[in-house]
Amino acid sequence: MVRRAVLLCAAVAALLAGCSGPPPAPAPPPSTLDAVAARGELRVCSTGDYRPFTYRDPAGNWSGIDVDMARDLARELGVRATFVPTTWSALSRDFAARCDIGAGGISVTLERARTAFFSTPYVRDGKTPIALCRNAARFGTVEQIDRPEVRVAVNPGGTNEQFARERLPRATKVANPDNNRIFEDLRSGRADLMITDATETRWQARQHPELCAIHPDRPFTFAEKAYLLPRGDVVFQQFVDQWLHLRINDGTYRRLSAAWTG
Repeated sequence: MVRRAVLLCAAVAALLAGCSGPPPAPAPPPSTLDAVAARGELRVCSTGDYRPFTYRDPAGNWSGIDVDMARDLARELGVRATFVPTTWSALSRDFAARCDIGAGGISVTLERARTAFFSTPYVRDGKTPIALCRNAARFGTVEQIDRPEVRVAVNPGGTNEQFARERLPRATKVANPDNNRIFEDLRSGRADLMITDATETRWQARQHPELCAIHPDRPFTFAEKAYLLPRGDVVFQQFVDQWLHLRINDGTYRRLSAAWTG
């Protein structure tokens, strides 16, 4: 009798379970993609001092390849783009606290990858010298540059400073925190050269014919540019990657960059 009652209860329980169906799927975790849409705003951290990727003029107006790209992404999301000024030394901290995406020629580094995701890279680059054209032949190798009598202009807080610290320990460092004006140090003779990304050396050489990019096709290092994204947010990362893939292949990125690089 007891066995029969147990079997009956089990059968009823199974029937009820079958009627109720499987348990509801857990709600997906919140994503920056949803937060941006709800807010109506894409917050973009950028230094505004790294042309041709990003520039903020004295009046507060933003321009550059990545500024145009960020605005395109915002339009695709149906929101406005708001640019948040930061510095290279404060970029990771400001991004985590205040922004949805970081843009402006940001190099992919393992240090930054500790606290954030990166998008698919969209530019291959590397560190190379730029100097007055009459001095270009003197600075073709690290060995020629890493001497106490050679003055290297350095903007603090980013990968340029890291290169100078690690690869040019004997050279004299001439610090200038204003990356928008640091190339004036080369033109005025305050510094002999600067080591920066090949893309920037090409752009600066176009603006100032007296400056020459030194072997930008054969940089000292390998690097890639990508957009900084919130750590752990795979949904937003995949959306940005797909947007970037489409914009590179439909000619948008080429069109926007051509306005700056020719």
